[in-house]
Amino acid sequence: MINITLPDGSVKQYEEGTTPLQVALSISSGLARNVISAKFNDVIVETTTPLNQDGNLVLLTFNDDDGKQAFWHSSSHILAQALLKLYPGINLTIGPSIDNGFYYDVDLKGQSISENDFPKIEAKMLELARGKHDFEMREVSKADALDYYKTRNNPYKVELIENLEDGEITFCDHDDFTDLCRGGHIPNTGFVKAIKLMNIAGAYWRGDENNPQLTRIYGISFPKQKELKEYLELLEEAKKRDHRKLGRELKLFTFSQKVGQGLPLWLPKGAALRDRLEKFLKDAQENAGYQQVISPHIGQKELYMTSGHYQKYGEDSFQPIKTPQDGEEYLLKPMNCPHHCEIFNSQAWSYRDLPQRYAEFGTVYRYEQSGELHGLTRVRGFTQDDAHIFCTPEQLDEEFKKVIDLVLYVFNSLGFENFTAQVSLRDPENPSKYIGSDENWTKAEAAILNAAEEKGLNYKVETGEAAFYGPKLDFMVKDALGRQWQLGTIQVDYNLPERFELEYKGSDNEMHRPVMIHRAPFGSLERFIAILLEHTGGNFPLWLMPEQATILSISEKYENYSKKVLSLLKKHEIRATIDNRGETMGKKIREAEMNKIPYMLIIGEAEVENETVSVRRHGGDDLGEMPVESFAKILETETDKEIYKFEV
Repeated sequence: MINITLPDGSVKQYEEGTTPLQVALSISSGLARNVISAKFNDVIVETTTPLNQDGNLVLLTFNDDDGKQAFWHSSSHILAQALLKLYPGINLTIGPSIDNGFYYDVDLKGQSISENDFPKIEAKMLELARGKHDFEMREVSKADALDYYKTRNNPYKVELIENLEDGEITFCDHDDFTDLCRGGHIPNTGFVKAIKLMNIAGAYWRGDENNPQLTRIYGISFPKQKELKEYLELLEEAKKRDHRKLGRELKLFTFSQKVGQGLPLWLPKGAALRDRLEKFLKDAQENAGYQQVISPHIGQKELYMTSGHYQKYGEDSFQPIKTPQDGEEYLLKPMNCPHHCEIFNSQAWSYRDLPQRYAEFGTVYRYEQSGELHGLTRVRGFTQDDAHIFCTPEQLDEEFKKVIDLVLYVFNSLGFENFTAQVSLRDPENPSKYIGSDENWTKAEAAILNAAEEKGLNYKVETGEAAFYGPKLDFMVKDALGRQWQLGTIQVDYNLPERFELEYKGSDNEMHRPVMIHRAPFGSLERFIAILLEHTGGNFPLWLMPEQATILSISEKYENYSKKVLSLLKKHEIRATIDNRGETMGKKIREAEMNKIPYMLIIGEAEVENETVSVRRHGGDDLGEMPVESFAKILETETDKEIYKFEV
């Protein structure tokens, strides 16, 4: 008998050789119908894989991320089979699952495929899927595997197999199709009920531009047609919310080839938005005891060699700046933390002075490859809401929990309500990736896990995802479209204080090393604003809107009264503009709606006579005629509901 531990902690005994599907059947027939894959001792297995030892078993459905990966990987096999039938003589290479769907890279050997061919490929895939052919794994000797693909003149599979060891090679069969595969499939092709091929692109074999260029076909599949329909509708909504599109329409930012790729230019409205976000966090940080510091945009190469950033990120940074002095080199700043270490090092400290909390909106630079640049989410110059806390080991737990409070305050004020946390630990199998002693890593990891527990965070642990200098707590936020983004990070660091020889005098009159906490609730302002744009569709919280109201004058003859209204709004710190162009009121309202302006104040003869404004809310709600003071009160009440003062 073997002991199988289920996710709820319960342990059940089964005969050796029992499969995950049989385990599911022993729990309920309904569960067994929905199980499409399984994870045994953290390895994805088939539902038909015999279990021959004690272990932890997770039964996976399409609702699980790992279940989706098995579903989409299996779908890539169906795509490959369909391509072989429709385009005989092509060479298959690899076909993995990805975050949203799958792809297969093929060498068409002179044949051609375009998006116009997608409908017939999809039809063939669905025809094959309806056959309900089982996915079956089998071990193959290296010699037989090589012979199989050599006889088919497929040099790509031969190259893959030559890099594998005998005894670790497996094939997957379904219907009349065979592919080199490590495993992780759904039970049979019949589970796939809906398929959509998304796009086609070129891709070099193994990502090397010196190798042959292949054709990559992307697709996605679902167990129900309804789910595909919902996904495609979501994609359409995502296009409407694309931050690059909204950024242009709302006149927030732009890019210039003359300035350089990945270097955003902030227009007046975008700059005002950034400024408000900065002020919002600066006010909260001041209440939390942070002090603002400023560091230069460059630093000597030696600074980043001391911190370890040059060794880890030097290839991804801009080339060193050489000065007229022989041997002197500077780098554009890739990180703020080395500068903050030197700020701490500028004077002597006692334990009574700690913690010291330094905050800076510091712009940093990374040389991202041009193909990886994407709007504001992947740029070469970005501003981090960086802060570093230098504290005693005894203060670490409390300081870490205070930072969690600050991150949650930011999320609540900006409407990010759906989030989880991820504790990223080092990979014990790969110690060369990290700096610092095992003792310091153990203490740092324990501090993060303890704080996450005490704050009641919904978190998961990811081994191997830590920064090179310490473990971290990342916040994973779901936006209005259900997409997940990493926003906000907190990291514990015992290592940079050692590398920079930071010290404070303890109560024992001996010198000690402080602990360093890195934190950035926004992460980068550029990326944060991009995500916020797509989350809100440009309808930012009222307190953050660059323009909270626009005054729409029916005629130029009401210009003086419009200016009076604007003056009254400014006294209430309401951001507003006047639109007194000689356009129709309908056109002015449409443009105000397109520009996402929350309120429109319409002024005509009646409003001038009554010293009022007629208020229309974005989206079409008519709030009626009222004095300006009453309108100001509405905005004040709405803003107070959205944002509150951060209290320590």
